Amino acid sequence: MLLCLDVGNTHIVGALFDGKKLALRFRYATHQIGTADQFGIFLRNILETNGVRHDQIAVTALCSVVPGANFTIRHAFANYFPKAEYFVLQAGVKTGINIKYKNPAEVGADLIAGAIGAVEAFPNKNCIIVDLGTATTLVAVTKKCDFLGGVIMPGMRLQMEALKSNTAKLMEVDIEEPDTYLGQSTRECIQRGLYFGHLGAMREIVAGYKKELFPGEEVVTIGTGGFSQLFKDQKIFDAILPDLVSQGVRIAYENSKAAQAKLAG
Repeated sequence: MLLCLDVGNTHIVGALFDGKKLALRFRYATHQIGTADQFGIFLRNILETNGVRHDQIAVTALCSVVPGANFTIRHAFANYFPKAEYFVLQAGVKTGINIKYKNPAEVGADLIAGAIGAVEAFPNKNCIIVDLGTATTLVAVTKKCDFLGGVIMPGMRLQMEALKSNTAKLMEVDIEEPDTYLGQSTRECIQRGLYFGHLGAMREIVAGYKKELFPGEEVVTIGTGGFSQLFKDQKIFDAILPDLVSQGVRIAYENSKAAQAKLAG
């Protein structure tokens, strides 16, 4: 089995794969990671609660955008899954994605993983991948597996926290899909601003990508990340794939092993 951790700024998303099948998915607050022992014990407990022994894990894989957490996680893996192979999705790993960034080393591992997952899910298709997490990212990948670049903007929760932190009277609100455009209380006004402001930005950027990068071509727009389900009825996504990044890490590991085996052979 392969245990994958997608380490984001807000949550660590865990995914356990039995071959290509997703067997378990869980979340853990990134800021609560604690020591390597604390996190390692959590990982063992969540697996054992779901009927998986720690010695069944053959591979531990990491995809992280939080450098400060990587040392702790690496040692948690080493101490609590000592027999498992350790894999990190990072610059230099053979992924099958051609990075067309000005500086390829700047591309986040989560963006690469999302691109890998999209190419696997929709082969020979141009893809726009919208990941709604702490930050909202929109990246473009061609049917030839070229990662062209993208857009990064504050996610919905960051926007809300900015309002709360930098104004005297605005408060934290639940982030949800409103049933009307017009808010009639301060709370409702914030909710609608967050939701419809994000929706409008995504629609504009997706339309711009299609016009600028893929004129006259078929494009698949994929939603992923914690807030993607809020927009499932807005007809902006052709597909919502919650496990896109985790699947991408699994595929990256498999591709890397295949490349190593080819070199060795």
